[in-house]
Amino acid sequence: MIKRKTTAVVIGLGLVTLSACGSSDSGGAGDSKTVTLVSHDSWAVSKSVLADFEKQSGYKVRVLKDGDAGQAVNKAILTKDNPQGDVFFGVDNTLLSRALDNGLFQSYEAKGSDQIVQQYRIDQDRHRVTPIDAGDICVNYDKAYFSKHKLAPPASFDDLIKPAYKNLLVTENAGTSSPGLGFLLGTAAKYGDDGWQDYWKKLKANGVKVVDGWEQAYNDEFSGSVGGKKAKADRPLVVSYASSPPAEVIYADPKPKTAPTGVASGTCFRQVEYAGLLSNAKNTKGGKALLDFLISVKFQDDMPLNMFVYPVRETAQVPEEFVKFGPQAKNPETLAPAKIADNRDQWVKSWTSLVLK
Repeated sequence: MIKRKTTAVVIGLGLVTLSACGSSDSGGAGDSKTVTLVSHDSWAVSKSVLADFEKQSGYKVRVLKDGDAGQAVNKAILTKDNPQGDVFFGVDNTLLSRALDNGLFQSYEAKGSDQIVQQYRIDQDRHRVTPIDAGDICVNYDKAYFSKHKLAPPASFDDLIKPAYKNLLVTENAGTSSPGLGFLLGTAAKYGDDGWQDYWKKLKANGVKVVDGWEQAYNDEFSGSVGGKKAKADRPLVVSYASSPPAEVIYADPKPKTAPTGVASGTCFRQVEYAGLLSNAKNTKGGKALLDFLISVKFQDDMPLNMFVYPVRETAQVPEEFVKFGPQAKNPETLAPAKIADNRDQWVKSWTSLVLK
């Protein structure tokens, strides 16, 4: 399973250079022939697709991977007067208000923006960010466990607090993990300001286990993953992504006919990722070309099997494995960015006191 934005542990700065010729000598950040993309660690693209963009545009792309999504956003804000690059990719709807309120981006309406699914278009009056991908944070379940125990897997948030599922769920810390935060926001959207804390009290009483990040939760604690099977994990429920079951199929050898894991569709929270032209970018022309590329049909078609997210362009092709094993939730929980901005920090603080202490 591909590693998606997991923990906020500081892992240092990693500079990855990608170019059509594969050379690491692609110039400095201010070089007009070089455009620099700053992102979280989960950025990925097929070499041939990137090489095609570089050949057609004349720019070489440098990718600066800067840790988890939250860490990358915070560093970008701290360095906004002298940014590390030209375009930032990977700020999602849980953190978007922080980036916009701090003036991280300048306006640019990317070519092809009118082809983006309407529900993902925000900031339409200023065009500071462009939607790039969407995904659902959901509880995944181990099919073999529930079949063996003749127990129906949970389908909703309400199911997770029932006695039948006691000591079965592992989730990530909402203060250090993107999926952990998304799961918390999903419960806040479902139960409201007055109800989500009571829900978590019941979830805690029902034996929910909390670990720092996705990697540990999914690969060490979850019995349904390849890593979990090797580790003899004993938790058949995990907070992950709707795209996790397709990944279990795609990376398996031999490939199974059906995914070994499933998704509790009533536990999903919709996560949308954006990119924007950084304020004070040294190569604004190259940055604009790169943003155009990120919502082009070629990139949007290529993206799902590299980053295990859904495209946002209406005409983009969704892989068969996604349609069959990891369809997007029909009715995911959502929260307006302004609502998240007003409550996120206090929700995480309250959650920490309630669940971890």
